[in-house]
Amino acid sequence: MQHFRDLKIVVGLKRTGERMTQSEQINDEASFDPVALTQLAERLKTILDIQDRKYGLPPKTYEKCFVGSEAVEKLVVENIASDEEDAVRIGNMLLNAGVFHHVLDEHSFKNKRLFYRFVSDEDHGEAARHPDGNAVSWADFITPLTTPDDQTPGLQPSIPERDAYLAKFAQDDLDSIGVAPLDRHNVKLLDCTHPKAWVNPTPKRKYNLVVIGAGTGGLVTAAGSAGLGARVALIESHLLGGDCLNVGCVPSKALLRCAKVAATVRNSVEFGLRIHGDVEVDFGTVMERMRRLRAGIAPHDSAKRFSEDLGVDVFIGKARFTGKDTVSIKSQTLTFAKAVVATGGTAAVPNIPGLSEAPYLTNATIFNLVSLPARLGVIGAGPIGLELAQAFRRFGSQVTVFSRSGKILPKEDPDAAKVVEESLRRDGVEFEFHADYKRVESTDGESPVSVVLNGERRLDFDALLLAAGRKPTVKGLGLEAAGVEYDERTGVTVNDRLQTTNPDVFAVGDVASKYQFTHMADFMARIAIRNALFFGRDKCSKLLIPWATYTDPEIAHVGLYEKDLRERNTKYATFKRELAEVDRAILEGETEGFVKIHVKKGTDEILGATIVGAHAGDMISEIAVAMQAGMGLGKLANVIHPYPTLAEAIRQCGDAYNRTRLTPTVKMMFNRLMTLQRR
Repeated sequence: MQHFRDLKIVVGLKRTGERMTQSEQINDEASFDPVALTQLAERLKTILDIQDRKYGLPPKTYEKCFVGSEAVEKLVVENIASDEEDAVRIGNMLLNAGVFHHVLDEHSFKNKRLFYRFVSDEDHGEAARHPDGNAVSWADFITPLTTPDDQTPGLQPSIPERDAYLAKFAQDDLDSIGVAPLDRHNVKLLDCTHPKAWVNPTPKRKYNLVVIGAGTGGLVTAAGSAGLGARVALIESHLLGGDCLNVGCVPSKALLRCAKVAATVRNSVEFGLRIHGDVEVDFGTVMERMRRLRAGIAPHDSAKRFSEDLGVDVFIGKARFTGKDTVSIKSQTLTFAKAVVATGGTAAVPNIPGLSEAPYLTNATIFNLVSLPARLGVIGAGPIGLELAQAFRRFGSQVTVFSRSGKILPKEDPDAAKVVEESLRRDGVEFEFHADYKRVESTDGESPVSVVLNGERRLDFDALLLAAGRKPTVKGLGLEAAGVEYDERTGVTVNDRLQTTNPDVFAVGDVASKYQFTHMADFMARIAIRNALFFGRDKCSKLLIPWATYTDPEIAHVGLYEKDLRERNTKYATFKRELAEVDRAILEGETEGFVKIHVKKGTDEILGATIVGAHAGDMISEIAVAMQAGMGLGKLANVIHPYPTLAEAIRQCGDAYNRTRLTPTVKMMFNRLMTLQRR
């Protein structure tokens, strides 16, 4: 789960002018002052040959200049830059940040005999500033994640809020849930994510950052901050890797792959393959494969890697705030300059009479199964419930999905949800819509658990999966002691820069966001790093968020839905291409689905898109890239796509847009032109 990338920052100075290491520079509290960039400029002045120089014809004298090519050489010799290319990159970052400029403002920083001058030498030693007048911050040396333009409307869609009664629901206590069976694969997993013999380190005097929770958000925050030189402590009470590695994305996608193979084999007659006898799924082998693959990925999120390779102090145990800038774990106290809460969430247990006493499963326990339940009930018709419902039906279980409403996937495009529902029905999944639960009963007989609906209609199951929503993990963290406001339903309260009511504490991931995706936690962590440690100005509301539900067919989405556009009174046009009209989909026998793209009326500006199809999760990225780069749908039509591919459907939507530009008037003019050419 390589959610983070190598991040770098230019090294700074001690007050004496002595060069510091990256780690020293970040850990020196004075370096966090916004004028630290000026200190860096002063450091460069001590190694560069700055003097009055003559330039131009007739020659004109420019005071206090240095030469670009000589500066490149010095940056490399002093080990500030790794090579000439890196030196030029650093120089241009400083130039763009307003630290120095070309004497005539005609050139970027180049490895040539060009003259440059420090702004501070012209402005009486003032700190470097942006052209817009804002003081330069260290965050300017890390690629911005979002646009600072507050006038740009966000393209995050409205999605259903968490259940109004969620605060009253119980929730899984992961600390009491084990990993089973303890075969060699799960032993390897535990050795990585919760080593039995792990000894917590002796806390440092003070940490730049303490991260609570080692799921995706916490791991990215810790790794990225440590990579930038910060002194970081990472605390996890359960398993490093969080939901994604242990009970979420990784194990579920391993099962979905096996389920799709099973469905393909059963439907192989269409492809000219005849299989004699029944097709049976060896569920034990399916689960063993999942455990093996999960264990193979685990070292990337391991305590050993973060401690030995990344330099993070890893603590295993329950964390609790004891003050505005302190956290306790067991008998130890950690003091921090900044902290990040990344505790995620766990499955919510609805207030259905008898449910809390029943032997139910959640995403935290279903991957411990070693035998296939003959009858599986699924409470919840969201992504988790439907993905697993379809998989277990394809493995051979009889599956019934319960939904309190009359639909599935409530946040998705209704047309897209309908395609998925029809696919699940063909697989044999049954639905109970408008479920009015009366109680859940459990027995030791042939039916271990029963769901009783009003009217005393009883449905019996061998296993019951709860997938009715997730509850943020906020209780027991001592947030009150840190002055951090929270709500058991919505999680930790944060502003748009992910700052809590304690300005030194930030929160990322499912504990603070309604967009509960691994990749969202990843990018929230990146914002937290910039804003908490380097005075960044990134806003979470400016992130463009694609997502996918991995049913078969998949649903993927980015940007605004039609309902959002109507609510915003935005005039728009929609371009849709059915996969049944796309050659590759026809040849693959996967014609269910479509590509639907919304643009601003009268333009090709993409406002949102939904894709339903076998590879929708991969295809949506092309549209997300176009939106992020400001590339319109008309230009997408001019991108050559290999033939035949499913992504041609996106290009064909672009073609459809371009055809709308051929108005009757324009077409009439073209006809006249063609007539003239024939004379």
